[in-house]
Amino acid sequence: MSRTTLQAAVFCLAALCSVATFAKVEVQPVQHTKAGRILAVQISEDIAPGDYEALMKGLRANAGKFDRKLVLLDNIGGSVTEAIRMGRLLRETGFDVMVPTDGVCQGSCVYLLAAGRNKTVRGYVGLHRPYFPHGDSARVAPVGSRYSPTAYLREMNVPLSLLDEMNSIEPTRMRVLTKDELAKYRLN
Repeated sequence: MSRTTLQAAVFCLAALCSVATFAKVEVQPVQHTKAGRILAVQISEDIAPGDYEALMKGLRANAGKFDRKLVLLDNIGGSVTEAIRMGRLLRETGFDVMVPTDGVCQGSCVYLLAAGRNKTVRGYVGLHRPYFPHGDSARVAPVGSRYSPTAYLREMNVPLSLLDEMNSIEPTRMRVLTKDELAKYRLN
């Protein structure tokens, strides 16, 4: 490989790696004939830093009284800390969460699902251990950390055995939860 070709390949790789991938966060009011006024949030793609702010901005732009608040998830996971931040906001503002029939909620998306007051799973929920770029020691959150998965799941009234299950699955693998497991973990 020539030096010019190698430099071009390195440049392209650097450009691809530097592009931030954000979840697609859409917030909009919907008028339903039977359910009334609904604030609908759809979160899809990959959760990344900045998505909390996008969610907050959407919620502020749609302030008001709603008969129901509903989040639809079709998400491939991403940043655990951003998912926890978003999940806390969803819980504080009183959202129900649904994984629709054609939807998937995998990886850190589970933290968004756990945040729902009421949870409905018609699609698939997949678990795996998060990717830790600095090795397994990066898994340990500082004591008192606001972004501790253990503290978060306690707040959401989800059994900590879910975290044990997640951590037992290699990051390159995925295990889909059964209906019984969804009930066991209070995710449905």
